[in-house]
Amino acid sequence: MTELSKTRSNWFTHFVKQLFPAPFQFTLVVAFSLVAALSIGVGAWAISRTIDQYLVTSMTDRVSRDMRLAQAFYADHLKWIEETTRRLSEDATWLAFVQDDSTHEELAASDVQAYLSSQMRGLFDQGNHTVVIVDLSGIVKAGYLLEAGNLSVLDRDLRYSFALPIVQKAIQERELCSGTEILPEEALLSVHLAEKARIPLLDTPRAAPQPYDPREGSAGLALVAVAPLQQKGQVLGAVVVFHLINNDFTLVDRIKTVAGVDTVTIFLGDQRVSTNVLTEQGQRAIGTRLSAEVGETVLYKGEPFVGPAFVVNQNYITRYDPIYDHQGKIVGILYVGANQERFLRLLTAFNRQVAVIAFVSIIVTFGLAIPVSGYITRPLGELRKLVQTSQRVSAGDLSARAPVAVGGEVGLVARSFNTMLDTLQNTQDKLIQSEKLASLGQLAAGVAHELNNPLATILLYADILRREATLNPQHQDDLETIINETLRCKQIVSGLLNFARQTQVNAQPTALNDLIQEWIAIEKRHARYDNIRFNLELDESLPLAELDAAQLREVLLNLIHNAADAMPNGGKITIRTAAKPPGMITIEVQDEGKGIPPEHLNKLFTPFFTTKPVGKGTGLGLAIIYGIVKMHRGQISVKSEVGCGTTFTISLPITLNLNQAQRGEEGLIGG
Repeated sequence: MTELSKTRSNWFTHFVKQLFPAPFQFTLVVAFSLVAALSIGVGAWAISRTIDQYLVTSMTDRVSRDMRLAQAFYADHLKWIEETTRRLSEDATWLAFVQDDSTHEELAASDVQAYLSSQMRGLFDQGNHTVVIVDLSGIVKAGYLLEAGNLSVLDRDLRYSFALPIVQKAIQERELCSGTEILPEEALLSVHLAEKARIPLLDTPRAAPQPYDPREGSAGLALVAVAPLQQKGQVLGAVVVFHLINNDFTLVDRIKTVAGVDTVTIFLGDQRVSTNVLTEQGQRAIGTRLSAEVGETVLYKGEPFVGPAFVVNQNYITRYDPIYDHQGKIVGILYVGANQERFLRLLTAFNRQVAVIAFVSIIVTFGLAIPVSGYITRPLGELRKLVQTSQRVSAGDLSARAPVAVGGEVGLVARSFNTMLDTLQNTQDKLIQSEKLASLGQLAAGVAHELNNPLATILLYADILRREATLNPQHQDDLETIINETLRCKQIVSGLLNFARQTQVNAQPTALNDLIQEWIAIEKRHARYDNIRFNLELDESLPLAELDAAQLREVLLNLIHNAADAMPNGGKITIRTAAKPPGMITIEVQDEGKGIPPEHLNKLFTPFFTTKPVGKGTGLGLAIIYGIVKMHRGQISVKSEVGCGTTFTISLPITLNLNQAQRGEEGLIGG
């Protein structure tokens, strides 16, 4: 790998780490993006399919509508031919042609044109129409071709037969008959239209191997109406009016223009004889044939065909309906279609828009997933920090604390973890304190026993010397000093013995409120409490508790002495009791003294630590209180504010649950 490749790889790795600082974040972003891509892809596909089906249905509905319009124009045109034929049959002028009356020869072409123009009205200018007069044998007696508004008189000497089944039916039934008929080549020759009707068959992809009707290419498809010529109830012949559709585009173009249909075609059998469908060269696709698939459905099964179909050289959305003659036989097809290319362009454009929207949505989702995943994985980072903190704690660093930078459950866990560490730190401090007290207790016990006897001897001899009458006065003062200091030493030694001794808890059910009231009533008579006011706030619902009354008096005595010493100018001492927390009772001793500096609070229960002046205290009182509370399975805490006072709070269990052996072994040092 080249240096440039390594640089690019390192840059990319650094970029990814900056973008996804948490390992799980990259997985989360990829998962979000895949889910979004799958959802959006399925949604886009479903929308595309829905729109596709909708457009197909719309196009199918459109060609069905176009077919109804085309059929209406087709039927309307046949109706015009019927009405024209009826009017001509009711005119006696035409009887002369079938009565061998020579008067008809006197009719000039201009007169016939004017007459037919008035009788045929709108048909005169709508394509090529032919009027034929036949006798009872079907022999043509006269004929006129109306082509683009011009009249041509057919040769009357040819004597061709026009004996079509529809003509015979009209003569026999003496009523007008109409329909779409196939005119064979012989009939077309009689009216000089054989050449006009001839359409060569062209090779067409997908067409059937053989034409549906063998007359295709030479026969003509026409809208025909026949009405009998009658005189006094006797049929003498018939008037035939027909519109030859072969190579005549007026009807299909009129349907396309007026009805708004894309393409219209009329088939003779499966051959296009009139259409506005164009070939690749831009010519009308006359002579091309229907696809075999469509022909099978429409011509052979007599069912409409609706849907995409190959027309000449491209696909259309189409509808094909069969055309029937007067006998109910299928002779051709009426077709309407919409170019599928326009539909496909619309569908392609829509699918392209859907794809663009889906792609943009996926990119936006990916972009949004990065900050969202960061927000989700942020607590995981905090959990990693919590694990690191736990590792530091397990290594012995109890000062470590987990950062609380988030809320929710992770923040709650971090706060609970820190609370646990605080409790653990306090517990460790208390254990250290207990170990110190145990060590000091053992030391104090040994020292106290060793010093007590020498001090007693010093005090004895000093007292004997003081009683000597011949003692110098100056020496008398020195002996007083020796005695006082020795007594002070004995007091310290007594405190050490009291602190270090193994004391049993003589717990008895005790009414704490009564104990406090009785003791305060006696204690406040001492002179040191002259300027002190006692305020008792005792909970009347306080239950009996298992306590050692003597030891509890010593606890309260030390606390009240300390409170009085903190208020040299007098003040109020408040003693409260309460039945809380559950299973415990609480005692508070509050003063209004000078308070304790914060830096001294964690040293208060250490032996020999005191804030009093030298000679005012030994520093063992609170240590003794701490031991007694612990022997009662309780807790003691202190709150103090400099200049505002101090509050000691003691919590003791209502029931100690100690058996007799435990009560004999429970002591200060072990507490």
